[in-house]
Amino acid sequence: MNDLDIDPIKQELLCETSKIAWKELQVFFAGGTAVYISEELNLIEVASCFVEDNKAMVSKWMNHNQVMPVSDNQARNWYNHDAMVWAIVVKPWVLVQPLK
Repeated sequence: MNDLDIDPIKQELLCETSKIAWKELQVFFAGGTAVYISEELNLIEVASCFVEDNKAMVSKWMNHNQVMPVSDNQARNWYNHDAMVWAIVVKPWVLVQPLK
């Protein structure tokens, strides 16, 4: 597969994804809009499902605890360890995935 074969939405999301210090995202956690994405999942695929309002896939991942609000313990742990994460904004959410 080459870049021309990538879905335009996924291509745009890929360009908007970045590594960022968790501490920079604290305001989104405090506002309840930070969403944990499991390392098992492809962040771009998940973001695409959010954009496309694919409730079936998002619900499936939520039922398997692969997509869920960032927990207090996760936030504290990332903060204390100066963690870097992958993040992408899919309004109103900020999807956050720990670096592998």
